Amino acid sequence: QVQLMESGGDLVQPGGSLRLSCAASGSSGVTFSSLAMTWHRQVPGKERELVAAADILTRYADSVKGRFTISRDNTKNMVFLYMNNLEPEDTAKYYCRACGAAIGCYWGQGTQVTVSS
Repeated sequence: QVQLMESGGDLVQPGGSLRLSCAASGSSGVTFSSLAMTWHRQVPGKERELVAAADILTRYADSVKGRFTISRDNTKNMVFLYMNNLEPEDTAKYYCRACGAAIGCYWGQGTQVTVSS
């Protein structure tokens, strides 16, 4: 019912910055502004973890507080993740997720972020 497409992942040096984007489409009966939007990341062999959330609250994982900012543009059905001062530990595949009370939750396919010298 909801399709999500992430973009913006890249290889970046430590201390660099990236902006990830997530575009939502496909659900004509759902108002994008009513959806809780979150960013998650996953490293092979580890559990997928919540990075940032833009729902009724704006929340961040402790590991990214002060460095990452989540933002959304409800007129464009998009959510963004601004990542600053990137560290090698931030290397992961990043996914966006949309959740609504009536429709459940949907995942994007992910975009790879690699932080390396």
